[in-house]
Amino acid sequence: MQSRAKLFSPVLVVGCLIIMISFAIRASFGVFQIPIAEEFGWLRAEFSLAIAIQNLFWGIGQPLFGALAEKIGDRRAIIIGALFYAAGLVLSSFATTPEAHQMLEILVGFGIAGTGFGVILAVVGRASSDENRSMSLAIATAAGSAGQIFGAPVSEWMLGFLAWQQVFVVFAAVMLLVLFALPFMRAPITANRAELEESMGTVLKRAARDPSFSLIFIGFFSCGYQLAFITAHFPAFVSEMCGPILPGGVLHNIGITTTSALGAVAISLIGAANIAGTLAAGWAGRRFSKKYLLAGIYVGRTLVATAFILTPITPATVILFSVFMGSLWLATVPLTSGLVAHIWGLRYMGTLYGIVFFSHQLGSFLGVWLGGRMYDLHGDYTAVWWVGIGVGALSAIVHLPIREKRALAPA
Repeated sequence: MQSRAKLFSPVLVVGCLIIMISFAIRASFGVFQIPIAEEFGWLRAEFSLAIAIQNLFWGIGQPLFGALAEKIGDRRAIIIGALFYAAGLVLSSFATTPEAHQMLEILVGFGIAGTGFGVILAVVGRASSDENRSMSLAIATAAGSAGQIFGAPVSEWMLGFLAWQQVFVVFAAVMLLVLFALPFMRAPITANRAELEESMGTVLKRAARDPSFSLIFIGFFSCGYQLAFITAHFPAFVSEMCGPILPGGVLHNIGITTTSALGAVAISLIGAANIAGTLAAGWAGRRFSKKYLLAGIYVGRTLVATAFILTPITPATVILFSVFMGSLWLATVPLTSGLVAHIWGLRYMGTLYGIVFFSHQLGSFLGVWLGGRMYDLHGDYTAVWWVGIGVGALSAIVHLPIREKRALAPA
């Protein structure tokens, strides 16, 4: 009972709430792709570039907000991130050109960085005991999937009676309201004496010289590519490529009567399956080698994506893909962040993980942008799927040589 009490601390609960709301909004952007493009007559690549820019600046902002949190405090950094998020959403609701929408996504990207994994996981990691850290990181990561479960369907539902611009304003208000929970989020700086005596620059230099840090950086690229491409393009992909939902079938009987609704539900199913997958990764990360677990997850993703693209796209295969891919969706996050904390310590975990996460977001940028670009050129997403399969296999390979040992400060 004592161990469970330590696990579910106020820091973890509030951290989960912030990530859940932040990711519910982020995961819904694919639902807006067709309505916005149809209203203004934009090409698919123009909206895709806006979401790609959002992902890129999420990555750029992640180490910056990680360092900011370590300098001025976690809660202040989160407040700044939420303000960026809300401002980007409200201003985007007034954008009528692709260029304006694309530039305003810079603010949204910084907002996600300030309210997302980099800052929150560092706080949760410091507030957790060594025994509970892996599971605490998994629970906070799974909270993002909880947001994904309801983000896309709620957006689809709201678009039934609100304009997309009004939905963006509602999202901005919700993002600001969650800040009222921040007073309960206090985490100590947990570090040994050697870590406290080292400067951020010293730790960053040591990590930069370590080949394992470079391998983790490279390996996280494919995670971002696959997740962002699917989040941004899968609803549209399902709407256009999936076979019809037949009257009298199971999906039709439970209210999923269009492929558009199926696309939103697919994103939710991915989020639901990921809760179990991420918690399982947290449990396993405490007991087994994190690098081998990560390699296994990337192999699993590669196999699932290959099987999906080689079979006819039907409602049944969409559901199966969503469940299997969802079980592997964010399972990489607690393992990767836990690996960073294990090798280089907790003191500057936010900054170090933020740098690694930048690679994730470079992949996100490429996955979202390339998806839209290849669609406009060829009318389908096939080539983008195969690129994702290739980089997934590469990530599985590069994790194998990582030295999973604590990088000690020089005496």
